[in-house]
Amino acid sequence: APAILLVRGGGAIGGRVSHRPEPRAMKVRIHVSLKPGVLDPQGRAVHHALEGLGFAGVEDVRVGRLIELDVADATPDQTLDEMCRKLLANQVIENYRIEKPENAG
Repeated sequence: APAILLVRGGGAIGGRVSHRPEPRAMKVRIHVSLKPGVLDPQGRAVHHALEGLGFAGVEDVRVGRLIELDVADATPDQTLDEMCRKLLANQVIENYRIEKPENAG
């Protein structure tokens, strides 16, 4: 009977198997929100719509966004912060918060 070689991730090329461990990934969440005092037309529209649907007691609505990144487990906090400052958040009008898993370095 022929030998069967099982390889995770299809890593066998030319009969060789890579023994390098795959880097672990970590899911990072970036919460981006408008700074206080910055007009939020989308939040205002949602607030108006909620009132129109009969939901009373909603004082204010601010709309933000959530960005999820799968990054290498060894990605330093400084790199994540740089991603936010350079691309993911407009620091003139937005704040951001980086949320990492509790067991992350």
